[in-house]
Amino acid sequence: MRSSSRRKIKEEFLYEEKINNNIYNLNNNNKYINNMLSVEELNERLIDLAFSEDIGDGDHTTLCCIPADSMGESKLLIKEEGIFAGVEIAKQVFHRFDPTMEVEVYIEDGAHVKPGDIVMSVKGKEQSLLQTERLMLNILQRMSGIATMTNKYQQALIDAGTKTRVLDTRKTTPGMRMLEKEAVKIGGGMNHRIGLFDMILLKDNHIDFCGGVHNAISRAKQYCKDHGKDLKIECEVRNWKELEEALAEGCDRIMFDNFSPEDTKKAVELVAGRAETESSGGITFDTMIPYAQAGVDFISFGALTHSVKGLDMSFKAAGSDKLVIK
Repeated sequence: MRSSSRRKIKEEFLYEEKINNNIYNLNNNNKYINNMLSVEELNERLIDLAFSEDIGDGDHTTLCCIPADSMGESKLLIKEEGIFAGVEIAKQVFHRFDPTMEVEVYIEDGAHVKPGDIVMSVKGKEQSLLQTERLMLNILQRMSGIATMTNKYQQALIDAGTKTRVLDTRKTTPGMRMLEKEAVKIGGGMNHRIGLFDMILLKDNHIDFCGGVHNAISRAKQYCKDHGKDLKIECEVRNWKELEEALAEGCDRIMFDNFSPEDTKKAVELVAGRAETESSGGITFDTMIPYAQAGVDFISFGALTHSVKGLDMSFKAAGSDKLVIK
């Protein structure tokens, strides 16, 4: 066999191997595509995993000293002022562990609570009350902390006379995104996007890989057209050139990344209502008002979900003297 023929066969083999590897990598990378779960399914998986890592092969402290047939009641006591959130997921925690548990709710999501308030009463097996306590508190404390922080931010923007809305981000606790996003809404904020599937957000790396804002937006539009997707397109801009390109190409929302309040005001004027506007990048509660006064529609805060403090509360046996705040 001639060397040229052997070389051609080898090249064909290597090409076929490359194609097969690409198909394998594509399938491997896309293993989560078309695996959409409902909010209920995601929350159920979270609860099951949390119980599994907490209880393991048994809560031996409870099992060793509490009879299986002992019945009791516990109450959820608020110990810090804030916005309460999470009553529905609390019910799911109790009922998924033990369907016979009875929950009576006195205070609903979104209510302003203060030390001494009793949010709910739960009756059932004492073993069940003890084994569900920590997971329920972990979730409610975090959700209420997020709702409280969100409410503080949004109310401050309203008090300053602006119409700017508070947005969250995808900087959430793995597995708890749906709950944390719900808590933001309970606190009066808005969800930016739930995940990578419900909105196109062209960030700096997308833009750099595409070779610029024009290419990124045009490819996003073509993708939506080719795949029959009705998705909002948002584009981040880092300078005036990128802003001009975004306006020329056209998109639903423009994010001003690390603009000063002064430049934000100029940018909003330049956009002139042709797209929604958002400020992002290092903005805090102490620095947000000038950005809102510059006229942006939204300000996004990662801190709402990645740096929040839980709201203090406890789950106490009915009749305990600790149910009274002194």
